[in-house]
Amino acid sequence: MNMQALLKQAQKMQKDLAEKDKELKSKLYEKSMGGGVIKVVMKGDMTIESIEIAKELLDKENKEDLQDMLIAGLNEVLKEVNADKESTMNQITGGIKMPGGF
Repeated sequence: MNMQALLKQAQKMQKDLAEKDKELKSKLYEKSMGGGVIKVVMKGDMTIESIEIAKELLDKENKEDLQDMLIAGLNEVLKEVNADKESTMNQITGGIKMPGGF
C-alpha cells in the first residue's frame, strides 16, 4: 500500500471517529433501579439529563436507600456510556487504540 492511500485511509478513519464521537455525545442512556423507583438519564458526554425519584422514596426513613440507588443508577449508566463508546470506536478502528482521547 502506498503512502498516499494510507494517508487517505487515516483521514477517513479520523473523520469517521469524529462523527461517531459527536453522535455518541448526544445519545441518551437510561437506567432504572429498585424496580423503577429511580430512573437516571445521561447523555453520552457524561452530563445528567434527568433523575426521576418515586414519591415513596422521599421519606426520611428511605434516605439511605435513595442514596444507594442513586449511586448505583449513576454508576450503571456511566458503565453503559463507556462500553458503548468503546465498542463503537473499536468497530471503526479495528481495536487499534487511537491517540487524542478517541
